[in-house]
Amino acid sequence: MNILLVTAYDYPHLGGLSVHLTTLKAGLEARGHRVDIVSFSDVPAWERNLIVRGPAFALNKLKQGEGYVWTLKKRKEALEKLLKAQTARVSYDIINAQDVYATFASLSTNVPIVSTVHGYLTFEGISKGTVIEGSEQARILMASERAAYRAAREVITVDTRIKEYIEKETDVVGHMIKNFIDTESFKPEVARRSEFRDKYGFAQDDFIYFVPRRLTMKNGVLYPILSLPQVLAKNPKAHVVFAGTGEMAEEMKQKAKELGIEDRVTLVGAVDHSQMVEYYALANVALVPSIYSAGVEEATSISALEAMGSGVPLVACAVGGLKEIVNDGVDGLLVEERNVDDLARGMIELMEDEEKGARLAETARQKIVDDYSHLAAAEKYESIYNKALRR
Repeated sequence: MNILLVTAYDYPHLGGLSVHLTTLKAGLEARGHRVDIVSFSDVPAWERNLIVRGPAFALNKLKQGEGYVWTLKKRKEALEKLLKAQTARVSYDIINAQDVYATFASLSTNVPIVSTVHGYLTFEGISKGTVIEGSEQARILMASERAAYRAAREVITVDTRIKEYIEKETDVVGHMIKNFIDTESFKPEVARRSEFRDKYGFAQDDFIYFVPRRLTMKNGVLYPILSLPQVLAKNPKAHVVFAGTGEMAEEMKQKAKELGIEDRVTLVGAVDHSQMVEYYALANVALVPSIYSAGVEEATSISALEAMGSGVPLVACAVGGLKEIVNDGVDGLLVEERNVDDLARGMIELMEDEEKGARLAETARQKIVDDYSHLAAAEKYESIYNKALRR
């Protein structure tokens, strides 16, 4: 089968969508399919900057959210041109669009479309403050979501809540396939912890909590900093390391300084995905402190899956798909979202009982191998592609 994966966002980039595309491509190719990817990054740089991104700032000054809507529509138009050229060169059996405006762009090709839904376009825009709840721009985005889901032959979601959301909004019944990882790339390397700490300049005697998250509000990245003083009272060598970029970075630095713990908080910025397994290995515990924000909940977190696959004990907040991934006390710990004391409790528990952490990590690794392999997921995707072709 010739399969074209399409996104109106950048690829590759730092984030779950890019990881999803890379991992799905590898799984499908392992099953003998040809897989190509077309993304917004394939649009010429001058067009991306001058036509798509350029006017957005000015438009947002006139009306909040106007530039965001403009940018999405222009991404769709730019992607349409690429897709027409690509499908003229190669005869594709199926297009798997990865977002709302990629679905719209793909309609011009007349190739059957399957749409994978990773989140909530409208509510995520509201959560980030990009659009205002109840505004004309929010209504445009919601109408676009509904139209895109109805336009695809089949819809795939990455967790149960998104599936239920789409059915409620459109009566479209989708297929839920949880996110997945390459279990060979993300495997336990904790035996090399000392080596990786030397490589990246971390102290050998620190107890490191690793937070592999974009620095955005819904990812709850402020809460490990707020919880850290309680942890430091138990062990002054506790250290929280964040890998990611985002609009919360300055607020996080300021809060750490305000609490007098800036020397125990490190923001390493963007980390290439190929190096992430080394950061998991150098850590003692991984944290995924996601929160409920403006109607948005964490889906099947790829970061959580990678941590569990890498043999590192995980503390996660009990929201969204994290509650489906983590069996509390069996293969990780779940804590209450936005609860500084409860997060501190989980952090301290795994610091004071490293044997328990090792047991949780071992069980988690087996779960990932059994249930979240990219090869098993690729087989499920293939069956849905075939279903779409039969419609």
